[in-house]
Amino acid sequence: MATLVSEGAADRAISGGERDAHLRAFLDGLGYAPRRVLLLPPDITRFYSEAGPITAFLHGALKGQAEAVHVMPALGTHTPMTEPQIRAMFGPDIPLGDFLVHDWRHGVKRLGMVPAEVLRELSGGRLEDEVAVEIDTALTDGGYDLIVSIGQIVPHEVAGMANYTKNICIGVGGSDMINKSHYLGAICDMETIMGRTDTPVRRLLNHGYRKFVAHLPIWFVMTVIGSDGDGRALRGLYIGDDDEAYERAAELSRAVNLDLLDAPLRKAVVYLEPGEFKSTWLGNKAVYRTRMAIADDGDLIILAPAVREFGEDKGIDALIRKYGYFGTPATLKAVAENQDMRESLSAAAHLIHGASEGRFRITYCTRPENLSKEEVESVGFQWAPYEGMAAKYDPERLRDGLNTVDGEGIFYISNPALGLWARRDAFEG
Repeated sequence: MATLVSEGAADRAISGGERDAHLRAFLDGLGYAPRRVLLLPPDITRFYSEAGPITAFLHGALKGQAEAVHVMPALGTHTPMTEPQIRAMFGPDIPLGDFLVHDWRHGVKRLGMVPAEVLRELSGGRLEDEVAVEIDTALTDGGYDLIVSIGQIVPHEVAGMANYTKNICIGVGGSDMINKSHYLGAICDMETIMGRTDTPVRRLLNHGYRKFVAHLPIWFVMTVIGSDGDGRALRGLYIGDDDEAYERAAELSRAVNLDLLDAPLRKAVVYLEPGEFKSTWLGNKAVYRTRMAIADDGDLIILAPAVREFGEDKGIDALIRKYGYFGTPATLKAVAENQDMRESLSAAAHLIHGASEGRFRITYCTRPENLSKEEVESVGFQWAPYEGMAAKYDPERLRDGLNTVDGEGIFYISNPALGLWARRDAFEG
């Protein structure tokens, strides 16, 4: 177990050249020339993670010496990447034939079972069930002697912090772990999970990984991304195969990606960038990442120009349309009474995460041709037309943080995937 690269600080900006030098040092430090390589970056929903250029560098550096270098985006339940998305994220040089597609329903192999008593302990007795540890057959049967998991450490609504073992057990994992880990996070109260290094979900993922997966030749390349005056900067780069690298990255992410506020927000406006957010399954990061900051009876306005569906997966989309975002009691009742919800606990968890529990109003601003007023209101949100709301709350003019629009104070967030916003007393209490 080792940490090969550990560099970062809240005011550090690691250049592209420095990043690539660290990656070169990592490859040289392996002590062997890998023959078959599998790279596991995130998909387009983590476009700003630096995983794109990191994947491109590693592919280029290894392609000449290895007989095969493949790239499998860690989709989880997300839709497979399109060719334009692949080129936008990873550049022009990786052949399309080197990309593999993860199938979370049918393309996984079961490696073992986490006993029911583990879930019972982690959930405080609220869940008691075995959890299957399944990962894509490419990892188990592909003959790879180097597997590199690539991604961003950032506050996350399910695991506490994104990436690390989550990228394996969920990102290229199977339905049972996806469903039960998400549901575990939901019933354990995500306000006590988001932004934390050690959570019930992280313990479940780590348990499954260490017992059944850690024998594989997996290394983790983890980034921490922060904002600077000119956009985004690589604040930290950590490479290792152990908890130490993850814990250091998570500590820096809290310093960089956590915005603690002294007073609750009466109105927050969140923009969902069109290339990244096409569904409420992803767009509800606007809810997850702000609900610890918004005041009771406050307003969350979500500018969603490209959102055109609820679920990335057709089955999950149908469940969201059927049951909606009506809060924890309604969702738990639906799980208790309906087999389709019990078979898709990740969808149930998402419905809990995406509701305000009646505390504040959530208004989705979509283009009617993408997602209509009737569709949005049917799942429990309020609706407003995107064009009119974007004219008032212009994403081209607003800056992240406090703004004044027509004499009213609003808090603007240009990308909810990059951080967590919370009242100081809510997070630290």
